[in-house]
Amino acid sequence: MKRRACLYVRCSTDGQTVENQLRELQAVADRLGWTVVATFSDHGISGTKGRDQRPGFDQMLKGIARKEFDLVAAWSVDRLGRSLQHLVSFLAEINAKGVDLYLHTQGLDTSTPAGRALFGMLSVFSEFERSILVDRVKSGVNRAKAQGKHCGRPPLATAKTDAIRELLGTGLSMAQIAKKLKVGVATVHRVKQATAATGVSIPGYPQRQAV
Repeated sequence: MKRRACLYVRCSTDGQTVENQLRELQAVADRLGWTVVATFSDHGISGTKGRDQRPGFDQMLKGIARKEFDLVAAWSVDRLGRSLQHLVSFLAEINAKGVDLYLHTQGLDTSTPAGRALFGMLSVFSEFERSILVDRVKSGVNRAKAQGKHCGRPPLATAKTDAIRELLGTGLSMAQIAKKLKVGVATVHRVKQATAATGVSIPGYPQRQAV
């Protein structure tokens, strides 16, 4: 009987794409005889975000809880998350449901004892790598500030912000809006939060009354 696999892909910024990840994972599935029954994607969302801020990851975990898959395939360990606590918790959760994990870059398969041991080591190295990266970024920002340079995310174009606000009032989900406008789900979420905070009207959304 063929193993039922789900593919999980993620990229951290709006300028990146998950297409290469999907193509490689599908090729592995074809080669190993898996039946891909679902694909989950989080576009423009950091691996440091929790389950509540990663809709694709959340939907995958719900499918795992319902035992819809025998195996989860991802491009690499850092696509699943950057927190050691989250990664270990994820592995424990899928193991409890009898679901294995395949990581393409590391060539890891947790259906074997060696694979499970290697996953634990990779999780440690992933968090260590992130700590180094964070320190480097902070140092770079401090140097830029000392030189009087602007730091931070470039502002979202006004036209795109207005388009997001308009679509928020149509009943579309944040994921659908993000796909339609080619932005990250996190970007749509930020616009929604900023709109609520400033009291700007969103068509179709009831406004809070002052008390």
